[in-house]
Amino acid sequence: MGLFTRAIIVAVALAMVRSAHPLGFAPWQPPAGANLPVYRYTVVRTFPHDRDAFTQGLQFLDGFLYEGTGLNGRSSIRKVKLETGEVLQRRDVPAQYFGEGIVVWQSELFELTWQSGVAFIYDRATFAPRRSVKYQGEGWGLTHDGTSLVMSDGSDSLRFLDPATFDERRRVKVTAAGVPLRALNELEYVKGEIFANVWQTDYLARIDPKTGRVTGWVDLQGLLPARDRASTDVLNGIAYDAVGDRLFITGKLWPRVFEIKLTAPVK
Repeated sequence: MGLFTRAIIVAVALAMVRSAHPLGFAPWQPPAGANLPVYRYTVVRTFPHDRDAFTQGLQFLDGFLYEGTGLNGRSSIRKVKLETGEVLQRRDVPAQYFGEGIVVWQSELFELTWQSGVAFIYDRATFAPRRSVKYQGEGWGLTHDGTSLVMSDGSDSLRFLDPATFDERRRVKVTAAGVPLRALNELEYVKGEIFANVWQTDYLARIDPKTGRVTGWVDLQGLLPARDRASTDVLNGIAYDAVGDRLFITGKLWPRVFEIKLTAPVK
């Protein structure tokens, strides 16, 4: 176990015992000496979000949010009206499956499961099941880069998959200043980079998909105000509107979706 992983584990443990830092908002910091830029944010606008949605995956496409939610017996895929939070379309997942990351690829919507080793593929328009595929290990986050699906599994690896077969094309190890970066969770492809939430933190890593190197951090501390944190869980939803150049962030059981703009980085 590396020093970086130990730092995350310690931070989560502290969060569980300190009432000032409820679980999911651990006082974690990127490793000192990494000399990587840290981006902050400004909030452009907020939108309503279903407080019962245990968000595991988020994507913005053609004016709507597509969302995957988790927990056994509560997992679903959804099409959501951004402006109101209204769930326009929904399909529940059988209770034995814990839904994870999702991504829309052409006419299909892919959904991972946490520990069942199976991904479900649905018709994007109707949410009717089309097929399922198996994979090794856990399923966490999912996005695409225009050619391949990109999957995280909670480790320091990103898998690049063939959308037609789900076969692995390649895999990269993600490092920050040479140190493995584990617990990669929700993913979003943004302007040639992969944004990945580091689980149980309020940080996103900006990752070069060719090399796996972290090029910078996005510090989202304070995004969800303290007054709204009761009964919420971790930050875990990233969606990018490529047409409007808008970035959206939410979390598990969060009452809001935030549209943000990144500010100039500091080192």
